[in-house]
Amino acid sequence: MQAFWEVSLLELKPVIGLEIHCQLLTKTKLFCSCPTDYVGREPNSIVCPVCLGLPGSLPVLNKEALKLALRTALALNCEILSKTRFHRKNYFYPDLPKAYQISQYDIPLGINGYLELNGKRIGIRRVHMEEDAGKLVHPTKTGRIEGAEYSLVDFNRCGVPLIEIVTEPDLSSPEEAKTFVMELRSLVQHIGVSDGNMEEGSLRCDANISISVNGKRGVKTEIKNMNSFRAIERALAYEIKRQTEIILSGGEVVQETRHWDDSKGITTSLRGKEEAHDYRYFPEPDLLPLIIDRELVEEIRRTMPELPKDRRERWKRDYGLGDYEVSVLSSSKALGDLFDACVREIGKPKEVSNWLQVEFLRIADECKLRIEESYFVIPYLKEVIELLEKGVVNNQVAKSVFEEAVKTRREPLDIVKAKGLEQVSDETAIRDIVKSVLSENQDAVQSYLSGKEKAFNFLLGQVMRATKGKANPSVVRKVLEEELKSLS
Repeated sequence: MQAFWEVSLLELKPVIGLEIHCQLLTKTKLFCSCPTDYVGREPNSIVCPVCLGLPGSLPVLNKEALKLALRTALALNCEILSKTRFHRKNYFYPDLPKAYQISQYDIPLGINGYLELNGKRIGIRRVHMEEDAGKLVHPTKTGRIEGAEYSLVDFNRCGVPLIEIVTEPDLSSPEEAKTFVMELRSLVQHIGVSDGNMEEGSLRCDANISISVNGKRGVKTEIKNMNSFRAIERALAYEIKRQTEIILSGGEVVQETRHWDDSKGITTSLRGKEEAHDYRYFPEPDLLPLIIDRELVEEIRRTMPELPKDRRERWKRDYGLGDYEVSVLSSSKALGDLFDACVREIGKPKEVSNWLQVEFLRIADECKLRIEESYFVIPYLKEVIELLEKGVVNNQVAKSVFEEAVKTRREPLDIVKAKGLEQVSDETAIRDIVKSVLSENQDAVQSYLSGKEKAFNFLLGQVMRATKGKANPSVVRKVLEEELKSLS
């Protein structure tokens, strides 16, 4: 099925570039010693003169943040510049107490990198460091201040270290953009620089998008407030449709910044080009230019953790897993770590992969279970696989037993015994049940005998239902085929 923008006689192609902000996993802020674990804290409880920008306070660079930023730039195949410096990015907004943000402008840490995505290289224009701003809180009638017509400011997040990753405009569809951000999140998780939590704002994405008409780049718009992978895909799809309709109707796309409204599924204008910020960048006078030690860079390169692409290749090479399997397992570092731990304990990587991807992820989603806290499932999974291989339970029962074990923290064998779920493989007992089912479903029997193969699956399901799912499916199939053959 053709996408909307491919229908016109004109050659219309989306051109997408992303700007991604990623919070670094440091214990303290970028230029002071305040802690970075602001989530759940009382508002304005972890601030100091430096992150509040009080007169006379001086910033001191967090070396661990620099190392994590360099690790990211190297993992993204960037050229590391030998000298960098910080600038003041000046603008007034209530959540920015200094009225400027310490960032990097003309000389970032890394340039000219790339990230491979399904065999395609997406260019990375730059990777640079900056400090985060605070957060505006908008009370509503359902909030703690009823009917408030004002906003509150929480400065706890001020000064948390960020890296900004700017791509080249190499992405060509909403799906590709979403997949890129997912891959980037997996990368920063694997190398230990960020938890990549979009819901809590640890990973934030803006997009620049235009429509190329017959090879000529169009006017771009910027989209903000996309706080989930689904939102990224939906927002870009909407904006492509909106711009395409303007072009096809003979109008002109206006350069502007637009806000994604997830509840309405639309973008709305925030500000036009004439209202664009003039940030008046100038070098930060309280921080000297930074000379990047080449020995430090090489040490970070040597100690780089396993990257997602290398992990996928290892799983395919050592375990014979397919592209889709390794893609799902490496979608988050936590899931990949759990898979590796399961294989070390259980072996059987194929079986473990199937169980984790299908059953475990479903259960974890239902129970709001954090994967990082799910290592207790390993012995349960090992026991369920053993029960299945020994023929104690069939596949259907094994799934329900595993689910109950995870939810109740009970041993799988105890659940099987307590509920009498042992698999029935006795051929004589199964044959009696098969005959009874055939006697009660003569219409289905006649349908099968007249050549309708679907009737066989219906009868098979009735036998399994009569045995409450405990019968050995292979024995049931064999006996059912024999009994039907005797009636033909």
